[in-house]
Amino acid sequence: MTKKTIILIAFIILKFVLQYVLISPEYDLQRDEYLHLDQAHHLAWGYLSVPPVTSWFSYLIFLLGNSVFWVKFFPALFGVLTLIMVWKTIETLKGNLYALILGATCILFSCLLRLNTLYQPNSLDVLCWTAFYYVLIQYITTEEKKWFYIGAVLFAFGFLNKYNILFLLIGLLPALLLSSQRKILAEKKLYFALILGLLLILPNLVWQYNNQFPIVHHMKKLAETQLVNVDRIDFLKEQLLFFIGSFLVILSGLYALLFYKPFAKYKLFFACIIFTLLVFIYFKAKAYYAIGLYPVYIAFGAVFLSNILNTGWKRYLQPVFILIPLLLFIPMYNLAFPNKSPEYIAQHPDKYKDLGMLRWEDGKEHTLPQDFADMLGWKELARKTDSLYASLPNPEKTLVLCDNYGQAGAINYYSKKGIKAVSFNADYVNWFNLDVKYKNVIRVIEYEEAEAEFKETSQHFESSAYAGQITNKYAREYKTSIFTFINAKVDINKILEQEIKEVTDYSK
Repeated sequence: MTKKTIILIAFIILKFVLQYVLISPEYDLQRDEYLHLDQAHHLAWGYLSVPPVTSWFSYLIFLLGNSVFWVKFFPALFGVLTLIMVWKTIETLKGNLYALILGATCILFSCLLRLNTLYQPNSLDVLCWTAFYYVLIQYITTEEKKWFYIGAVLFAFGFLNKYNILFLLIGLLPALLLSSQRKILAEKKLYFALILGLLLILPNLVWQYNNQFPIVHHMKKLAETQLVNVDRIDFLKEQLLFFIGSFLVILSGLYALLFYKPFAKYKLFFACIIFTLLVFIYFKAKAYYAIGLYPVYIAFGAVFLSNILNTGWKRYLQPVFILIPLLLFIPMYNLAFPNKSPEYIAQHPDKYKDLGMLRWEDGKEHTLPQDFADMLGWKELARKTDSLYASLPNPEKTLVLCDNYGQAGAINYYSKKGIKAVSFNADYVNWFNLDVKYKNVIRVIEYEEAEAEFKETSQHFESSAYAGQITNKYAREYKTSIFTFINAKVDINKILEQEIKEVTDYSK
């Protein structure tokens, strides 16, 4: 086993270990994770908010036992593979051992540590961006046509994971046209590869068509409720923070793409980052959408620095570039991860506020970062719902109806009674089991709407009662209430059918 291999294995082990120790056991899974895990029980070629790849991994997690260990394993794995892709990119660019260590250190101690704690499409998205750029570098280096087909398969897989990878192509195309590498567009096999990629994503496109293109509805709703609160200046500020420890390395990479002769044939990558960021800014995208851009520039920077810092007094600067991400990881460790109790964060809010971490998607300041608040209260909700469900007459004819996908997913994940909660929110609207003739309803309602809805719904049942609420004041779902409605006077199934029809008619 070579020295390089031993060092790479050490980085891989450290990455896995860090991903597991950076989350305090006080926190549950995050709300999005519950939705993605529930997709394992409803496999399809598409979903209202994401393409199908996440559901495939969710099914694998389910087969492995559905434990939190496996839920956290896969985003950690995608982070490890991202590190390996940067390592391989540096090797392709003929970087030495120092370049490999520098690149791996920059990737390890970055925002990816936080991103890779969550089971969401984002970790795999960053991996797909990094791997696609690696394939492009391989083609430019070797001009072997096989890389067209590898790139097509990789892009298709990335597309089936998260549509965000389309921005990669949108930014790459003008950069390609303005560079000497535009000769690629004259290659016949490129178009055969494009056809292959199209065939691979076709099942998802057909699913979108058959379901009235819910992605359009989802993006419109996202723009109205979340992207409207995105500030373009804040977007640029956050770009600096994502890889703050690697900032000088990335800058070195950009400089090298313009002026370092061995990188002349890769110059299109300089224009690529400019065009891609401009597109993100124009569409007021969330800042983290752009994270996949940067790993490849760390590779360029690491190789460039290893070549200019290898003689004379400059050699003494080599450890400095490795120490910077390590030293900056210390404040990141104290702020960026859910490893402090909610009480601690509430009592020490200043640093979190200064970094904009207390500003949620609604544009307002809150006590905890949104992701952290989204990891609290779920076990309590599931436990109370389970207990209530078991106490009702005819529980098998009881519908558990929630206000949002986080509530429904958390109940389903933690339930010991086999509850299949649903909601008119997100993909759950397609997962109602109308073969059951419902008589009772357990209703989980967000606090603001609870009283009004309870009064309105009670009149349609023989009895109704308040049954509890989430009591964790730091949870985003704080005071979310649980109600029971027993022995319906109306046809619940008929009402559900009408509601589902209205919610899923995206043409309105």
